[in-house]
Amino acid sequence: MQHPSNAPLSKSQLAALTLGALGVVYGDIGTSPLYAFKEVFAHGHLQPTPENIHGILSLMFWTLTVIVSLKYVTLILRADNNGEGGLIAMLALASTAVKDKPRTRSVLLAIGIFGTAIFFGDGVITPAISVLSAVEGMEVAAPGLERFVVPITLVVLTLLFMVQKHGTGGIGKFFGPITAVWFIVLAVMGMQHILANPSVLVAMSPHHALGFIVNHPGLAFIALGAVILCATGAEALYADMGHFGKLPIRLAWFSLVMPALVINYFGQGAMLLAHPENIGNPFFEMAPQWALYPLVGLATCATFIASQALISAAFSVTKQVIQLGYLPRLRVLHTSEKETGQIYIPFVNWSLYACIVMAVIFFGSSSKLAAAYGITVTIDMLITTVMTFFVIRFAWGLGLALCVAATGVFFVIDVLFFSANVVKVIDGGWFPLLIGVVMFSLMQTWKDGRALLSERLRSDAIDLHPFLEAVFCSPPLRVAGTAVFMNADAGTTPNALLHNLKHNKVLHHQNLFVTVRSHEVPWIRDADRIEVEDMGNDCWQIMLHFGFKDEPDVPRALKLLQAHGVQIDDMETSYFLSRDIVIPTIGGGMMPWREKLFASMHRNASGVADFLSLPTNRVVELGSKVEI
Repeated sequence: MQHPSNAPLSKSQLAALTLGALGVVYGDIGTSPLYAFKEVFAHGHLQPTPENIHGILSLMFWTLTVIVSLKYVTLILRADNNGEGGLIAMLALASTAVKDKPRTRSVLLAIGIFGTAIFFGDGVITPAISVLSAVEGMEVAAPGLERFVVPITLVVLTLLFMVQKHGTGGIGKFFGPITAVWFIVLAVMGMQHILANPSVLVAMSPHHALGFIVNHPGLAFIALGAVILCATGAEALYADMGHFGKLPIRLAWFSLVMPALVINYFGQGAMLLAHPENIGNPFFEMAPQWALYPLVGLATCATFIASQALISAAFSVTKQVIQLGYLPRLRVLHTSEKETGQIYIPFVNWSLYACIVMAVIFFGSSSKLAAAYGITVTIDMLITTVMTFFVIRFAWGLGLALCVAATGVFFVIDVLFFSANVVKVIDGGWFPLLIGVVMFSLMQTWKDGRALLSERLRSDAIDLHPFLEAVFCSPPLRVAGTAVFMNADAGTTPNALLHNLKHNKVLHHQNLFVTVRSHEVPWIRDADRIEVEDMGNDCWQIMLHFGFKDEPDVPRALKLLQAHGVQIDDMETSYFLSRDIVIPTIGGGMMPWREKLFASMHRNASGVADFLSLPTNRVVELGSKVEI
């Protein structure tokens, strides 16, 4: 569901987008009450005394207020890249703003790509902890069912990943209404206990949070590592801005999501003030006995939806990273004819599934997974704050003092939360970090390897202009039709042309030398899509421009040539591709293991034809070996 962010919305459109945003944007943060409050006491070694309960509730309330309401909803939603949000959009915005500072730009790119890599670690932990914590409600309903928690969790997750290839168009329309019911249930559950013990509301005063920190600095520091769990999913606010627009996201947050979350957390606190023995699973202990099984069912649906949103985000981020040149081409399937954003990437789907299954089996409970969770969330929040500084300073041109003031407070808070989570690396934080480091190594190796490959191809390349002049001094036989030579480096002679002349000894009537360029903007208009240079003798050099969220559809883009007087008949057009086989060599380039890794990634990348939407029955591939 996409809506132009600047277009005025009717009441019905606003209502529909707001409801849709509930399911996609707020699924993750909406399932945090299942585990966030109990983990503070489980991992913080805190006793559920009134002082501690008031202190933690106050910390949670102000974490939601400062990090989500002020930082994300108020400030970061303003930093859109042509209406798009997310770490990739922010990275593109920040790196473009400092393009005249190459050293700063390269550091920012590395930080941003590391944040994107860490996101995949988050993508493993979120579905695992969410679904586990929902199914664990059965332990409250019937303690004897404890041994079935992990198997049922694995069944739910397996179903979730199996339906991905069919797309979510059919069931997606239910996500918003189900999530809305979930938030209403959160509020009703919490309100019952607040009404029974209204004194708990004093915890909204910040002095309870400050008092807790001053009186128990060591415990407060450890507790912060779990308190941040109440804000997990805040990144989704920004990442999904392009789908819904700023207003529906803000409206959903302030009108339903934040009130429901606060009421539920305070309800859990009110119940613990009366029944501190229920600290094991306060969320489900709030519910009356008759409602437990329906609540487990609803919670499982809510976590299914939250996980779905994160998996869809993983597909989307992967596609953007591929187009920015940090990952090899992967097979991308479209699951909707109407929505270009609804995609399915089999390799990502099953890789995520394998890692999630390992996490569920290895950790076995949401409490153990919680230790692994906070580290990835706080790293991404910290990186977003750093990127925001560069955007408002260099893209918006605001004064240095104002920029430091606007982001400095958030930076200090993010560092505090990150520091509190670093101590949990040994307890499980190493797992998503390991996934992030592996992904970062793959992404950086692919980027560096492509640079090496391009450099090597360029050093051996023949300039296109002089080559064509030499060819037409004694022209070969011209055959009817159009030949499109895909050329990675504009201005050089494609290997496919050399092989075609060498083996077939013919040249087509029309010859197009096409280079595709991806840019650090989400979308490029058709008016700016194509650059054409007439090289004479019915030969043209063409540059096609795509944003990182565009579909790189070369045949469709080439139809724009009609405006330049170049006519193309689809049935008379052949596409010639050079397929390079990379041979790692000792010395120069990258470390041997990275060269071998790059060669393997290059060999297993999906075909250029699929990636560029070329008609497979009109593609000719000619290979050559390249040593790096």
